[in-house]
Amino acid sequence: MMAFSIILALGSNLGDKRQNIALALGKIEERIGRITSLSALYDTIPAGFFSKQNFINCVCEVDTYLNVYDIFASTQEIEKEMGRTIKSREGKYTDRIIDIDLIMAGDLIIHTPDLTIPHPLFHTRDFVLTPLCEITPDKVHPILGKTIRQLKEELDQKRNYSH
Repeated sequence: MMAFSIILALGSNLGDKRQNIALALGKIEERIGRITSLSALYDTIPAGFFSKQNFINCVCEVDTYLNVYDIFASTQEIEKEMGRTIKSREGKYTDRIIDIDLIMAGDLIIHTPDLTIPHPLFHTRDFVLTPLCEITPDKVHPILGKTIRQLKEELDQKRNYSH
């Protein structure tokens, strides 16, 4: 079995946010695979809901031998263990101790009721694209056929036009 590369995005806006991220990264290394690349930590405002608590976000690239369904189950398990009780549903977001999103898994394209890969919204989220562009700017989105750098530039242009 060959290892393949996945991208995970992490965020926290409750408690000791940096410690929450560090703890989650440790659990990812224990259960999912070796972190081969890790972005800086970014201080970001909440997207999609109001909160007085800013987020700390980062992304990591992980080499793993697990299948995507086991990876997804592991990320959900880590969130639960760390105290995340409410999952975002139907665009309703809340503060959270930890959020771990499976962004990409090699070139896989999966669309099931429980799992969509690549993550269906990541190309619209600066808090994912900025750190992702830092660690893997030339990775190509398997559906959109554009590099992470191109997606980030497009998002930046959209944002500049909307102001």
